[in-house]
Amino acid sequence: MKRKEGYPVALDVSHIQSILGIGRRQAYDLVNSGQFHVVRIGKRIKVSREVFFNWLNGGEE
Repeated sequence: MKRKEGYPVALDVSHIQSILGIGRRQAYDLVNSGQFHVVRIGKRIKVSREVFFNWLNGGEE
């Protein structure tokens, strides 16, 4: 598992791709799925590093 400290506090979709080892389409499908909170800034999508890794770990810190 990759260490969350190595990523910025606000992740881009490309970071999620890298962390999970998935393709671009799958990463966009995931961030648009509503499984965790995302912030849209124009066309950019940002996800809190803490929120994402908490989701990835099944809600455990």
